[in-house]
Amino acid sequence: MPRIELVTVIKAPQAACFDLSISVDAHAASMATSGEHPIAGVLHGMMKLGDTVTWQGRHFGLGFRLTSTISAYERPVRFVDDQVRGPFDHWHHEHLFEPAGPAGTRMTDCIDYRSPAWIVGTVVDRVFLAGYMRRLIQQRNAYLLAELEKR
Repeated sequence: MPRIELVTVIKAPQAACFDLSISVDAHAASMATSGEHPIAGVLHGMMKLGDTVTWQGRHFGLGFRLTSTISAYERPVRFVDDQVRGPFDHWHHEHLFEPAGPAGTRMTDCIDYRSPAWIVGTVVDRVFLAGYMRRLIQQRNAYLLAELEKR
């Protein structure tokens, strides 16, 4: 199963990083290039434990829907979103927030996912999705960093 780990250091308080990261509005804004937007569940604001959101967007020229739930929530340290319905056989995204110096936060994304279709899915994961998913998370984190560091 592919795993992506990405670390971003942001010059902002831990709670501010957590809050913006769990915001539906911030996610939609950071994914504007793929048109990702919420269509069901929590449509605006910050999510909390047990909340779900269904996202609709376009990746690789294909429309998709993905419903995720917040399965762990420890503000301002950690939250997890898990796919409950969507294009992946498995999607688990852990968001970790640790102090980094007197005014910064080390934000770590740990993503485990698996595409459907067994052998074909494994090839798709390695050839296409691993790099694409990493770039999407980097794009999202660049948005968060810019928003948080201009405050």
